[in-house]
Amino acid sequence: MFDRRLVQNFDWMLLIITLLLAASGLITLYSAARAGLPITQAFFVKQLMWYGIGFVIMIASFLISYKQFDQYAYFAYAVCIFLLAAVLLVGKLVAGSKRWLVFGQISLQPSEMAKVAVIIVLARYYSRTASTKGMRLRDLVIPMLLIGIPFGLIVKQPDLGTAVMILLIAATLTVLIKIEKRAMIAIVSFGTVAIPMIWLLLKGYQKQRILTFLEPDRDPLGAGYHIIQSKIAIGSGMLSGKGFLKGTQNALSFLPEHHTDFIFSVLAEDWGFIGSAAVLILFLMLIIWSLNIAHGCRDPFGALLAIGITALIGWEVFINIGMVMGLMPVVGIPLPFISYGGSAILSMMLCMGILMNISMRKYLVE
Repeated sequence: MFDRRLVQNFDWMLLIITLLLAASGLITLYSAARAGLPITQAFFVKQLMWYGIGFVIMIASFLISYKQFDQYAYFAYAVCIFLLAAVLLVGKLVAGSKRWLVFGQISLQPSEMAKVAVIIVLARYYSRTASTKGMRLRDLVIPMLLIGIPFGLIVKQPDLGTAVMILLIAATLTVLIKIEKRAMIAIVSFGTVAIPMIWLLLKGYQKQRILTFLEPDRDPLGAGYHIIQSKIAIGSGMLSGKGFLKGTQNALSFLPEHHTDFIFSVLAEDWGFIGSAAVLILFLMLIIWSLNIAHGCRDPFGALLAIGITALIGWEVFINIGMVMGLMPVVGIPLPFISYGGSAILSMMLCMGILMNISMRKYLVE
């Protein structure tokens, strides 16, 4: 029987923030796409389609109880692992990377859904095993495996940015559920020792990106070109911007990846500091509101699920903005709701539906 309290507790604020961010993304993408080739102009139409599908997924994900995600967490995780493995075997090869599965005219990036699957499965595990005394090192073996499998498959593609996101989300959840002091020291020590080994395993272009971050002018026409053009676009927007569709860096195609990783630079050039700040305030509102949902949830699984989604949004915004401003290495992290990408939009709308789900049902007590 339908519970009227679900309607009474519907989170209109979360829906409004989602709609405003989606609108900001579509407006910015329209500006980015109109300056490119016909194929890039089609991105706007495709993004509209992805948002349409995304809203259906969002509605479906808040109509059922979020506890269903708890019940099917390991199944969803297994499906994502299967898809990640399938990418390596039959995935589409683009610029030396296999990241997409192609179904006719549709391309899907399983690593985007893997981020959500990791959040759900860790929320399930930690909600059952966490204690006030703190988790011991042996208690963390299973979560390390749950994290390590998708991390390894994504690195193999290679997609270092998404793999790093998996680690950051997992680290955020793990730290919040409390770890014993000895276990924490062991993890930090292992991470410190592993850094030189990770450097040796990086591919040439990945090392180049890090070196370019440390010294942007070392290769201004090569590895440093993206960052230099991005800074020029952001700076040229000044206080109020050049106006919608009037950004020259974008119009003259000086700005690479202007519809994906560097789309914030297009926004900053068109709308300036005022427009950029407005979008960042929307993201801040979303993060604070999501944390409030987590705080108000009496169910450990629901609270951890909300925290994990908040971590996903927060880290992606932080890394992408830092990247386009030259404050962080270029790692290929999309800006939520704004960057072009069907799989990223679908996963983000799924996350919004789950947050609404938790917010609507946070009054329920087992």
